Amino acid sequence: MEKAILTCALTGVLTDPKQHPVPVTPEECADSAREAYDAGASIIHIHYRRQEPGKGHLPSWDPAIATAIVEAIRSACPGVIINSTTGVVGPDCSGPLGVLRALKPEIAACNAGTLNYLKLRANGEWAWPPMVFDNPPSKVKAFLDVMRETGTLPEMECFDIGIVRSVEMYQANGMLSDARYNLVMGVASGMPVDARLLEILPTYMAPGARWQATLIGREEIWPVHQRAAQLGGMLRTGLEDTFYLPDGARASGNGALIEALAARARRAGREIASPTEARELLFSARAL
Repeated sequence: MEKAILTCALTGVLTDPKQHPVPVTPEECADSAREAYDAGASIIHIHYRRQEPGKGHLPSWDPAIATAIVEAIRSACPGVIINSTTGVVGPDCSGPLGVLRALKPEIAACNAGTLNYLKLRANGEWAWPPMVFDNPPSKVKAFLDVMRETGTLPEMECFDIGIVRSVEMYQANGMLSDARYNLVMGVASGMPVDARLLEILPTYMAPGARWQATLIGREEIWPVHQRAAQLGGMLRTGLEDTFYLPDGARASGNGALIEALAARARRAGREIASPTEARELLFSARAL
């Protein structure tokens, strides 16, 4: 089978570094990325955080902060592929678009559709006020236009089946030429972490499209990672997605999570792609 491309989701959006071992500073991000790189990650997916004391749980769209973090990671991880976040609530995209133009990353997330972002507590109360993660076609197009400008490969983030189906419509409309799908499972109001979906969803994708599974949860996600490896998908994990190893123990960091993911790939008969091999698989036939 084709070699497995492993992505480390380094930090996430709002996880509090006072409670969880998420890296925030450029030095912390570089050290954590190196652990993941040594374990087999060829792609590092990055969310940028504010650097002031006590503000490390909050996102930042300061191009200088993003550049410092990316440069530190590249220095620590020779040849690694950078995948930048772009997700933002509301119509103002200037922050993430400015970061894209500053970094010109090889890959960037592009949230491909709107989702009611909900979560309930055990007593039926909302865990946070119900919100809409708004990604109408006009907003998607704004991101895709800048990614075309910067030579960045869009990774289409799909939280639900209808969003998966929309990606091919974007292609037919001319908004997008080269589709890569990221199937995000485990958001309470989106697709569940269910291996059966991995067998169905590729039939709703553009022919021959490459896909990745992002699985959010605890130890229950690991059998689904195994099925994704068996089906030939790209694989992703990291402290953005889970804090738990397959045995239910808390992960010490991103390196331990990527080690567990690489073991799933090898169990499926797949070796791990180096950054050079990942580039060949992702970009060799790319047409922008």
